[in-house]
Amino acid sequence: MAVELNDLHLAELHERAAEAGIPGYRKLRREELIEALSEGKTPRRRFGRRPRRDREPSPPEPEPAAEEADTDELEAVGTMLEDAGEEPETAVGTEEPKTEEVRGVLELTRQRYGFLRLGGLAPADGDVYISAAQVRRCELRPGDEVLGPAREPRRGERHRALVHVDQVNGADPQEAGRADFDSLAPVLPERRIALDAVADDILVRAVDLLAPLAFGQRVLVRAAPRSGRTTLLRSIARAGAADDSARVVGLFVDEAPEEATAWRDAVPAAEFAIATADQAPAEQVRIAELALERSRRLAEAGVNAVLICDSLSRLATAAGDAAEVKRLFGSGRNLAGGGSLTVVATVLADSSDEGEAERAVITTETALVVLDPALAARGVTPALRAAECAVSNEEGIREPAELEAARRLRATVAELEPAEAAVLLRDRIEATRSNAELLASL
Repeated sequence: MAVELNDLHLAELHERAAEAGIPGYRKLRREELIEALSEGKTPRRRFGRRPRRDREPSPPEPEPAAEEADTDELEAVGTMLEDAGEEPETAVGTEEPKTEEVRGVLELTRQRYGFLRLGGLAPADGDVYISAAQVRRCELRPGDEVLGPAREPRRGERHRALVHVDQVNGADPQEAGRADFDSLAPVLPERRIALDAVADDILVRAVDLLAPLAFGQRVLVRAAPRSGRTTLLRSIARAGAADDSARVVGLFVDEAPEEATAWRDAVPAAEFAIATADQAPAEQVRIAELALERSRRLAEAGVNAVLICDSLSRLATAAGDAAEVKRLFGSGRNLAGGGSLTVVATVLADSSDEGEAERAVITTETALVVLDPALAARGVTPALRAAECAVSNEEGIREPAELEAARRLRATVAELEPAEAAVLLRDRIEATRSNAELLASL
């Protein structure tokens, strides 16, 4: 029994003590609480000296949100009463704790308590603890955006704690009846993403001609280092962010810290989950999971979520297999009744995953963009393998006249060498102000 109790989270010990009717259990130290539960009575306090601590040494300080954090007892201090289903007692003469309204994205631990990530989707100083009882009461899910007041840490606590939940994803908390991403019916994409809004962005306009993007697609970008993938992804992210109905989530795995800064500057309206190269693989996978869950919650709420992932190859390496990338990429869909999740993800040539990520998803994409590093090295723009770019359900996202013109253009470039096709596309793009004007001229 004692061994079992030693393994329990502090909040669970308090819950058992409340059920057992142990008086004053909230004032007991952990070892005294275990003794009381083991013997079924309140232990005598040791006056005049501190209790022995050789039975259970204090756990080492974990890294924020590291795997070991799931067993950290101190995270429950100050919220244990909520876990036990009781309201905290206020001592006579004490003042109510000062609070500050916070808004953050929920990441859950295995024990079902969690943290509100306030500075993006990665752990950071200042994140706010949320109890398992609050998670249960409000039917919270990973990736939910939660609003509520947070109080300062009490003695022995490491994090601020959420007092109560005021809003979930911009609305009142729901205890039942929430839409579930996996139960919503997927339908064919039909609403275009306006990629050609910037007339002089030759690369993204070329992609719009050869493989037009729509909300709810699974877009696979086959790339290599120095092939222009970052330029393309930023253009797509900016196009998504410019749409009032859309929210962009950027997921970057094994990324250099300076690139993280550049992304935040390029698309300030986006939410970012950036797993830098100095993080452990398990932590990189956790950040990727939260980015996906955040995107799914947005789609459930009727938003057109656009998840930019660079790259599936690095995620597969961090995870040790392709299961993680299959779930992430396969989540792209247009949902009946509103909302969608568009996944735009890269796979990298010569990656350490040896092509495992691409093999896992290559038959599930609805749009394929192939970048050409040889053309990029020669300064040829757009550096695309035009004949290999493709899109499904094109007739559902183009008007009939536009569709016929696009097919004629695609047939023309398919007969040319990659460099010749790139030159043709560049000349046509530079001569027109929009792709609609270009296709109308064919």
